Amino acid sequence: MHTSLSLATITCAIALTSSAHANLRITEAMSSSGTGGTPDWFEITNYGASTVDLTGWRMDDGSFNLAASVALGGVLSISAGQSLIFIESAAGAGVSSFAAFWGFSAAQIGFYSGAGVSLGSGGDGVGLFDSGGSLVTQVSFGAATTGSSFFYGYDALGAIDASYNGLISSTGSIGTQITAPSVNALANIGSLGSAIGTVPTPGAIALLGLAGLVTRRRR
Repeated sequence: MHTSLSLATITCAIALTSSAHANLRITEAMSSSGTGGTPDWFEITNYGASTVDLTGWRMDDGSFNLAASVALGGVLSISAGQSLIFIESAAGAGVSSFAAFWGFSAAQIGFYSGAGVSLGSGGDGVGLFDSGGSLVTQVSFGAATTGSSFFYGYDALGAIDASYNGLISSTGSIGTQITAPSVNALANIGSLGSAIGTVPTPGAIALLGLAGLVTRRRR
């Protein structure tokens, strides 16, 4: 009986860890910059339990069409609990100036470029494809408020929080997140580099699953 429980526990842990591995979500997007002007950008956050290799990953705008997608560049992986920014910039030429404008490390910024992937200020979306061509996460948004990003919040299992589904940012607090103008104070508001909601620590999802299994076994 103890052997059976151990095998079941191990199997459950492997399955839960695997499902969390690529649990990436789009957590912010900017389709209309304000004064000072920066490129369109979006943020992704790893809600999974381990690092995700981003080699071969792609993005598309609101058509969510793999055939029309373009490659992500500049960042090779995303750690558990980490958030990264991807800006529209040919060969990453705008990464340094973007980092200086918002006041954080260029190491957190990737890039993309190509025909038809600019984010429309009148309404658009972002879709993210893994190296196998599967659509991993997508968001849609309406007309932009110039200089404000759209926010998306998720729970610890990666499900969308209706309260933060495309919320337009303003200076202050949104959930657990602090939103503020760029360091240049040029009417661009966002919360780059971190996500709204609770990002699970590595292994947390698996441990929750194991706790449930043990509870059921004791009954």
